[in-house]
Amino acid sequence: MSDPRAHIMPVYAPPSEVFVRGEGVNLITEDGDKYLDFVAGIAVSSLGHSHPKLVEVLQDQAANLWHLSNMFRVRAGEELADKMCARTFADRVFFTNSGTEAVECALKAARKYHWSKGNDDRIEFVTFTGAFHGRSLGAINAGGNPKYLEGFGPAIEGFRQLEWGDHDALKEAVTDKTCAVFVEPVQGEGGVRAMPEECLTGLRKLCDETGTLLIYDEVQCGMGRTGKLFAHEWAENAQPDIMCVAKGVGGGFPFGACLMTEEVGLPMQPGSHGSTYGGNPLAMAVGNAVWDIISDEAFLAEVRRVSGTVSQGLKSLADSHPDKVEGVTGKGLLTGLKLKSAPKPVQNACREKGLLVGVAGNNVLRLAPPLIIEDGDVRKAVSVMDEALSEWEMEG
Repeated sequence: MSDPRAHIMPVYAPPSEVFVRGEGVNLITEDGDKYLDFVAGIAVSSLGHSHPKLVEVLQDQAANLWHLSNMFRVRAGEELADKMCARTFADRVFFTNSGTEAVECALKAARKYHWSKGNDDRIEFVTFTGAFHGRSLGAINAGGNPKYLEGFGPAIEGFRQLEWGDHDALKEAVTDKTCAVFVEPVQGEGGVRAMPEECLTGLRKLCDETGTLLIYDEVQCGMGRTGKLFAHEWAENAQPDIMCVAKGVGGGFPFGACLMTEEVGLPMQPGSHGSTYGGNPLAMAVGNAVWDIISDEAFLAEVRRVSGTVSQGLKSLADSHPDKVEGVTGKGLLTGLKLKSAPKPVQNACREKGLLVGVAGNNVLRLAPPLIIEDGDVRKAVSVMDEALSEWEMEG
């Protein structure tokens, strides 16, 4: 029998399971096997699978209008932009199809802002080790991961990467050539690391003192995932000038956005940027529904409550397996176990037992479940991970 994936570019290595249906926090294979999903499409399916409200609005919109391009107004996009700006620091929104595109918009807007002020030499971005900002050429240079940069030519000018948590190096690195400091309040791919709240406040102060812009990448940690609508809201006086969002804002539909202040957005006039599909009627219909559900304070309060249940469960695993687990990392429902060896065997064992989890960095078992999980789902996940850890024979 020929390989069914023979014509797919081999940049991924998925397991053999083929999922054909989703129900809430579960995925079902073509063979009818059910899996508890604590990956959520890498923090995308924020309201789980086949959420009835999202299905309803998508079907209604699909029966009316799919695509216009930005040559014409999309009323639902205008409504969603109003909601985003009313609830956040932002005054302007650019809609994209993905987080990578939101990042590209942020990079361009930041440089354009300084250029408009007559500072066309302020092009340098300060970023941090462990960062992940997407897969375009600009995004991989911002992320700085050598594995992702290999084979794609010389490094692009204007990206300076610092060690995570090195405050002295940060203060020295921000100069009159610095365009922006670019950071994830909670790193996803880099090992599920949360930046301390006081550091976010300190970043805002440093940027204010130096005339540098502050950009947050909240593609993975935003939209309710930490129990606040956006992760930086846990810190005081830490609002950004630009913020990239995607993943959870669409609840599974491809959709992202770049939010910015009026001052930063003003130079982005007709011709500065664009997107054929960004802000399309289908995405905007779903985006409005997702926003209305997740931005509700009662919903966020429940996310915070169940996050506590997850944290307790993971801490119990760390206590039960001190020889294999270093500790618990992350924030809210972007969290995980920091293991003492590569996590892939534990991830595979969990999947064989009906639990889907991810990995991050070199040694983190990453959990990013739908925000609608309940205590029973948490107990089941913790039980499976406990079994997998107990059976795991670490190398070395």
